[in-house]
Amino acid sequence: MRLFARLEGLSGRRHALAAVALGALSALSLPPVTFVPALLIAIPGLLALLRGRSWRAAALTGFWFGFGQHVPGLYWITDAILVEADTFWWVLPFAVPGLAAVLALFVAATCALAQRFRDGWPRVLALAGLWGLADLARQFVATGFPWNPLGSAWEMPGAAGDWMIQPAALIGVHGLTVLTLLLAATPALGRRAMAGGLAGLLAWGGFGAWRVSQPALPAPKLDVVLVQGNVPETERFGAGRALGNFERHLDLTRQGVAAAAGTPTVVMWPETASPYLLVQDANARAAVAAAADGPALIGTVRFDAAGRPRNSLVALNGPGPPVAIYDKAHLVPFGEYEPSWIPLAFNAMPRGGFAAGPGPQTIVMDGIPPVGALICYEVIFPGAVIDAVHRPAWMANITNDAWFGNSSGPRQHLAAARMRAVEEGLPLMRAANTGISAGFDAHGHELGRIGMLRQGVLVLPLPGPLPATPFARFGLWLPFALCGVLLAGAAGLTLRRRHKNENM
Repeated sequence: MRLFARLEGLSGRRHALAAVALGALSALSLPPVTFVPALLIAIPGLLALLRGRSWRAAALTGFWFGFGQHVPGLYWITDAILVEADTFWWVLPFAVPGLAAVLALFVAATCALAQRFRDGWPRVLALAGLWGLADLARQFVATGFPWNPLGSAWEMPGAAGDWMIQPAALIGVHGLTVLTLLLAATPALGRRAMAGGLAGLLAWGGFGAWRVSQPALPAPKLDVVLVQGNVPETERFGAGRALGNFERHLDLTRQGVAAAAGTPTVVMWPETASPYLLVQDANARAAVAAAADGPALIGTVRFDAAGRPRNSLVALNGPGPPVAIYDKAHLVPFGEYEPSWIPLAFNAMPRGGFAAGPGPQTIVMDGIPPVGALICYEVIFPGAVIDAVHRPAWMANITNDAWFGNSSGPRQHLAAARMRAVEEGLPLMRAANTGISAGFDAHGHELGRIGMLRQGVLVLPLPGPLPATPFARFGLWLPFALCGVLLAGAAGLTLRRRHKNENM
């Protein structure tokens, strides 16, 4: 194509601007837009910009591409800063560009290493495999932030999205990213590659259609009552607000239980929805118990024996002490604690911020199937969302996305939750303060939702789980192995051509 030929000839500032523009174009493929065809220009365009460059120039090209991709994908972070703009106004110019620049380093490393492989299929295989490895690293480096992987581009609404995300049950979202890059690169490899890519895409969709037709295990006779209080972050606490917000959630709970019409229920409130410390406050527990009239999973803050606050989900079944407590394990840097390697203080959290819990936990209580608890952005970490030894029958994700307003952030967060349902083969129910509260079956099919910035209650029957998926059994080793196979293939093709040239 003429476009790719022109990109190959660019240099200097125009080369850098083209890389940024292609990265921004690739962001259109991500939720909530999910315009996947954008990748058919963005990825071949990136390959054209890399052609003929040194590995150092390739690293810089990759950096600008990654920067262009992540700035529009993370703009919603600005909304969180504006909630406390009087204190953190000075962070506004740096937060999104700074985080985008850090994430762009992973793309820079990917492109620099891919440039060591021969142009054509070897480089495409290497780029896909290295990108997958970089995303795996992004899950762990500096506390981890695997936000907006390219594999989530297939999470469009409806049946098409349901079909296209099913391979995540085999190779996770990181594996989907690798396959997406391979397909997106085919325009750079000629018509035969594009024909092969189309055939692969049809096979992909066919597998997905077959898999969603497979029945789950029998569903329990249980309705999940998802409560969405829609309390703005600036109005959640303070004099005269706590009681009103608490009563709002109690009223919605009573409405949901009544709508269940006698079917057993479990009530879910969002992250830190209770303004009262439920572990210590017997009167607040009694009020929740009276409204829920059965099991309830409630977001609250508690203080541990050392006096440290913990972001918790408490399981209640009556007015007595909690049946179980889950403490959030993967805390948000700067939001819930200050990393020790950062010398600046960004907040005034008591006693050094929140303390982290031990990790994934299955809650067992009378009246509901065993449930895996997830608080807020813990749900974005593939392969780290359930206790695999004590596999639950469903997942409960409570969150407060009020910080991010009516932006793409809550919608991208919801997409991550949907992907975890497919990977683990488990239904997932999500209660979000300002939205989006929703439920997904074990195939990632959406069962219902409460939209953004709406107060309401959603009653959904809890579906049955699927048998443990390959990804649920082997986790991140599967996408890691896929990346290794592609890199081995890229190395083999490169060495084969070198050997052939030496013998000519």
